[in-house]
Amino acid sequence: MEDINYWIWLSFFKLKPIEKIKLLEGFNNKPKDILDMNVNKVSRIINSNRAFESISKFRKEKILLEIIENKKTYSEEKLEEYMKRLKMDNICIVTYIDSKYPVRLLNIYDYPILLYVKGNIDILNNKGFSIVGCRDCTEYGAKISRRISNILSENNLIIISGMAKGIDTYAHLGCLDNKRETIAVLGSGINVIYPKENKEIYKRIIDNNGAIISEYCLDMEPRKENFPMRNRIVSGMSDGVIVIEAKKKSGSLITANLGLEQGKEIYSVPR
Repeated sequence: MEDINYWIWLSFFKLKPIEKIKLLEGFNNKPKDILDMNVNKVSRIINSNRAFESISKFRKEKILLEIIENKKTYSEEKLEEYMKRLKMDNICIVTYIDSKYPVRLLNIYDYPILLYVKGNIDILNNKGFSIVGCRDCTEYGAKISRRISNILSENNLIIISGMAKGIDTYAHLGCLDNKRETIAVLGSGINVIYPKENKEIYKRIIDNNGAIISEYCLDMEPRKENFPMRNRIVSGMSDGVIVIEAKKKSGSLITANLGLEQGKEIYSVPR
């Protein structure tokens, strides 16, 4: 996509995902127009286009201020340098208007406008299940996570998880035991491995024709607020969510609840 630089530019805006979606809808999925138009014209579109009807007046003002600020700091040279880094690390970008974008994500309220992908981009629309659970899992939880993942991957189903400690790790390992594809969704930049001890799993996922994905820009450190946002992608990409040893008020239950809201089947493993 020749305009990918402008999609990246828009993705840097400090706005809610749904506000970025509305911006793109209001400007016919042409972020370059937002950059090229004068501020008065941009303001008129934000205040008159039907795409923004659900956005409050306060948030419309916030959107306009964010556009003004990012217009000032726009640098074609910096974006070109950013693209070179992506190319050197074999990282692709898929936007929500691309055919390879995970179509299931388009059914959620606030899907990412773009995803960074390292590895096999062709599996993003394959059928699969999310496996989620606690980080400090029991031996039983570890075994059952790995076993379920192993069985499902043998039957050509993709396992999607967050590459966190505990259940996530064993879910990915169950696929890797079979040399099958798995997808890890990060709560950090795609080039920031978290936790660091999963560096080898990160590499094995790529080597086994799987994929690492993230909506966050390069070098983004893992932040507490990133993980609930990451979880909507974990559940949103799946055909169903399998919960193993989730604690009360945990990120795993957030993922399960998001899955329910998204109309997914939720499965829980008994103790």
